[in-house]
Amino acid sequence: MDNLLSIDSVSKHFGDYKALNNVSVDIPKGSIFGLLGPNGAGKTTLIRIINQISIPDTGMVTFNGENLSQKHIRNIGYLPEERGLYKSMKVGEQALYLAQLKGMSRVDAKRQLKYWFDKFQIAEWWDKKIVELSKGMAQKVQFIVTVLHKPSLLIFDEPFSGFDPINANIIKDEILKLRDEGSTVIFSTHRMESVEELCDHIALIHKSNKVLDGNLNEIKRQYKTNTFEVGLVCNEQRVIKQLISSKFKSVDANFRSLGKELKLNISLGPDQTSNELLNFLSSNAEVNHFMEVVPSANDIFIQTINNQK
Repeated sequence: MDNLLSIDSVSKHFGDYKALNNVSVDIPKGSIFGLLGPNGAGKTTLIRIINQISIPDTGMVTFNGENLSQKHIRNIGYLPEERGLYKSMKVGEQALYLAQLKGMSRVDAKRQLKYWFDKFQIAEWWDKKIVELSKGMAQKVQFIVTVLHKPSLLIFDEPFSGFDPINANIIKDEILKLRDEGSTVIFSTHRMESVEELCDHIALIHKSNKVLDGNLNEIKRQYKTNTFEVGLVCNEQRVIKQLISSKFKSVDANFRSLGKELKLNISLGPDQTSNELLNFLSSNAEVNHFMEVVPSANDIFIQTINNQK
């Protein structure tokens, strides 16, 4: 897969503080790329470098095969975590102004704004001042302004902040549509459930260093432990537990279910297979739950950070 953005050996210092240390990341075209890390890890510094707000001390950033330069700014849409709308300006007036800063004509900007305002059912906000809007309402306006000029790269920093679940879902669906229409998305967030729903690839930055990156599904395969979540209906639970423990490594599990079955997490050895486990369980009890334990993005995040300590 071709990369829209390549970050090669980038470092950045602020005085004696090293914000980024030799970070390299490739952002595939047409992907939603999760940029993850604890507070202070270096994510915001990297985003500022991509937006050319900061310049790296060393390293190189290329955009679509060219060295990143001022001409690429119009190809980038950035929704920062700290919102930047002018509170005293009217919504429509400000949206038109920001669209023209990105190179759109007033006519094109007005046409596109009408499309998005109608789509989000916010046409009545046009003559309101930003100060009159709630945080979530202002967030919708800034989302529209970010995507209006159809940039090839979109950068969303905590895009769901301020939204209730319904509006967060609307924005999530729009991000997926933008990806399907050809946009590449960098998605910076602390919400791991959003990573699961949206991201194809991720990079994890911790203490100024990249500690993990790649395709999310491939990373999950690397982190899984060949463990299965099992629910069994049986009369003699203690006896069945002992029988299972004689052949497999097992511990009690606490997943949710409607019944009072025996719940176990069973780990397979290197020479054992899932079919072998299922056949063994079926011959000794009624199996009503059998699922491989796949690590979540949150599990991977916590494990990787803890391994760095």
